[in-house]
Amino acid sequence: MDEQSFIIDTIEKVVPNHHEQVMSAFYEFLELEHLYESAAETVKTQLNIYDNEFSIKFQRNPIHGIESRIKSPQSIIEKLNRKGCPLSAASARENLTDIAGIRVVCYYVDDIYAIAEMLSLREDVHIVKVKDYIRNPKPSGYRSMHLILMVPVYLSTSRKEVPVELQIRTIGMDFWASLEHQLRYKTNAKVPEEMSRELQELSHSISDMDNRMQEFYDKINGL
Repeated sequence: MDEQSFIIDTIEKVVPNHHEQVMSAFYEFLELEHLYESAAETVKTQLNIYDNEFSIKFQRNPIHGIESRIKSPQSIIEKLNRKGCPLSAASARENLTDIAGIRVVCYYVDDIYAIAEMLSLREDVHIVKVKDYIRNPKPSGYRSMHLILMVPVYLSTSRKEVPVELQIRTIGMDFWASLEHQLRYKTNAKVPEEMSRELQELSHSISDMDNRMQEFYDKINGL
């Protein structure tokens, strides 16, 4: 079943025998997808501006890479179902903050905090939630900075405030998180407790490496 058929079929179960309502709800989900894509593009544009500004001022780029993803209407409906929320675009906006997600990979730990601070200084962007898993790593060893930003999107006749989930991490943190996620969630085998401890130790080693690389940069920059 393709995504369009899945969405229509799912909505029909909620409002059976009301074709016009079903199609209206379907197009609302498509509009929702466009809205969050626009919000993500707004944030990515600002991040690229910061990166280019650093390149001019300091002859280096703080950002190694930027990736974004938008939950598809099908994924949104499935998550609303899991949470027991109404299946509507309005419900998605009210109950989900991770429809639009951006991952920023930086070279140094200080770059992470610099980017977060620069975003906090923007008058039209509001940081509504911060989870600092760098200073306070998860028990698994996961490290990253998570921000929920409220971003303005200017449509033809209105302005919408849209949440965007932003993850900022170093190359080392991203390397660990990507492989750890694949080991835990992309394979059928349960990760043994001993292996979990080894993954934690590897996370600590990568954190030590990040800190040493930051020290090397600071020393070289001070010469």
